[in-house]
Amino acid sequence: MMKLIPSTDRYHATPTNWLSSYYLFSFADYNEPDNTNFGPLRAFNDATVQGKGGYPQQPRSEMEIVTLVLAGELVHEDTMGNHGTVTKGDAQRLTAGTGIAHAEMNATDTPTHIYQIWLMPGQAALAPSYEQKDVDLFGTSNQLVPVASGQKVLEDLLFINSNSTIYWCNLDNEETVRFKTFPIRCTFIYVMEGQVFVNGLDMGPNDQLRSTNEHVLEIQATQDARFVLIDLPSAEANY
Repeated sequence: MMKLIPSTDRYHATPTNWLSSYYLFSFADYNEPDNTNFGPLRAFNDATVQGKGGYPQQPRSEMEIVTLVLAGELVHEDTMGNHGTVTKGDAQRLTAGTGIAHAEMNATDTPTHIYQIWLMPGQAALAPSYEQKDVDLFGTSNQLVPVASGQKVLEDLLFINSNSTIYWCNLDNEETVRFKTFPIRCTFIYVMEGQVFVNGLDMGPNDQLRSTNEHVLEIQATQDARFVLIDLPSAEANY
């Protein structure tokens, strides 16, 4: 089953003088009981943080949080003593586990664009941990590049405590990638820019696709495109 959700259906959180954020799932002041998660995918927030703005220190627990930096940079600090700057093309992973507090600030004068992805972990009461990596989001074309995964056989990427994999793709016009999946898995796609054709469905900027019970997704660019694809266990599976 393929469910296409247009960009106009995203929830635009009340803007502040430093933040504009779109929620794809119930989050913060957005509460839609039928849209709380997709398998273990609990949140996907498309946010722009203005210069000199940022998220103050906030407590987190029992969640895997992956942040992709699409433009600009963020300074990360947490109660474990981690401190670092995550720049365009980088990704970070926070295992909140038994509890941690963290802050993310844009110390520059220019906006920072991020995707923040929350996944329910496959195991409770994990020790908190943090990792960041230059995953070169914009450096490879025409293939699905794994960025973060719970599959230890995949190397040189962020490890997440979830039976899931986050891919990034820069797809040139008229090029095609195929993603093999299984009926016991589900697939989430979110388009950053451009236009793609997925198993008969047209997707444009900020559209999302939630796919279940498929064997193959064939993704063809009808314009140069960039998108995230997340491979997830089904809602019935143990995460």
